Amino acid sequence: MNYRLEKDSMGEIKVPEDQLWGAQTQRSFENFKIGSEKMPLEVVHQLAKIKKAAAMANKDLGLISMEKKELMIKALDEIIEGKRNGEFPLSVWQTGSGTQTNMNVNEVTAHIAKEISENPRIHPNDDVNKSQSSNDVFPSAIHMTAVELTKKVLLPALENMIHSLEKKEREFSSIVKVGRTHLQDATPITLGQEFSGYRYTLERNYEIIERALEFMYDLPLGGTAVGTGLNTKEGYDQLVIEYLRKITDLPYKLSKNKFHHLQTKTEFTHLSGTLSLLAGDLYKIANDIRLLASGPRCGIGELILPSNEPGSSIMPGKVNPTQSEALTMVCTQVFGNHRTISDGATRGQFELNVFMPVMIFNFIQMIDLLATGMDSFRKNCIDGIKANEGKIAEYLKDSLMNVTALNPIIGYENSAKIAAYAYEHQLDLKTAAITLNILTEEEFDKAMDFSSMVQANIK
Repeated sequence: MNYRLEKDSMGEIKVPEDQLWGAQTQRSFENFKIGSEKMPLEVVHQLAKIKKAAAMANKDLGLISMEKKELMIKALDEIIEGKRNGEFPLSVWQTGSGTQTNMNVNEVTAHIAKEISENPRIHPNDDVNKSQSSNDVFPSAIHMTAVELTKKVLLPALENMIHSLEKKEREFSSIVKVGRTHLQDATPITLGQEFSGYRYTLERNYEIIERALEFMYDLPLGGTAVGTGLNTKEGYDQLVIEYLRKITDLPYKLSKNKFHHLQTKTEFTHLSGTLSLLAGDLYKIANDIRLLASGPRCGIGELILPSNEPGSSIMPGKVNPTQSEALTMVCTQVFGNHRTISDGATRGQFELNVFMPVMIFNFIQMIDLLATGMDSFRKNCIDGIKANEGKIAEYLKDSLMNVTALNPIIGYENSAKIAAYAYEHQLDLKTAAITLNILTEEEFDKAMDFSSMVQANIK
């Protein structure tokens, strides 16, 4: 391999001749050979957007020439468009401020600019990083990454999941079944009502996530090293945020307290927490569906799941709830990711949090797992679910908790007496009520109207 010599404040270092990064990137590459996880390109692209806005602001303030501004923007656009993705090799397990990735972007931008034109010369620190510090741009970049992925990847997948559940809610609206509480029989419900609970749960998750996003638009740009704005010109922060809004078409705004956004990760952790909440609700839904489909003959068996693949290497004809298993594993991973983010949020000593790379890495994995997990579960499970109406009707007829409908007519104690007698003597409720001379057949049939029982609380 051929090398060239690059120089920084620590001296010279060899860099592969065909790579566009500089000395600081090379030092990080050599010093942090930890794991296989690389700094996500999504973060790199957001850093490039910030630097594009900074170049525009710096030109307006007379800090760089028009030529330098245009040259840097051309270089940064190539990074934003993903044309230089191979130039960002650094490990997630690097400095906790993201400084080395910030310098990676600065150095690559300067070298791309040199490819385009050597005049004027672009310096990674003095030009690309002008009016910036890793300590204000990296926190801003992870906010922007989280916002973009949540809006463009997670929420569309969640919306599709809601629509699929809504279709099943309508499809199952007239199927009355046994309700269950404490894993025991309860009063009737329609299968559609049961699915409406799942649908509304995810609608509420959607709303909660959207609300959390509102806090993520605050950015500490212009705060530089510790939040004071040292080495920036008055008005820079307002200009850079205005340009960033135009570049991203998103309502970013300046933090009301830049010290806060450098020191802590409150808003980021809050958004991560809403993803953990979503994972908890998805776990519950996937687990319910797995239990309702258990069997097919020796379990509950009220739902019939799509047969996507053989379920056993030894038991012919077995079909397992594999999509539920996959989604619940996803959810447990998300719980762990959020735990890491929550712990990382406590690691702000004095003026700076130093766990940002691992926090954004875990967040991006959460988005990817939840979005693809929901897509898989929706396409390969929810959309193909069928109701086992024969089994549902059988359970409904045998349920002792239908006796609850008799409470207003004969009172709680008589109703309990009928249920206990039916259970003890293996009778249905009607036979028990007649045998005990509590109700006639006609009175029982009039009271035991399943349609009215499931509509009782609908306003």
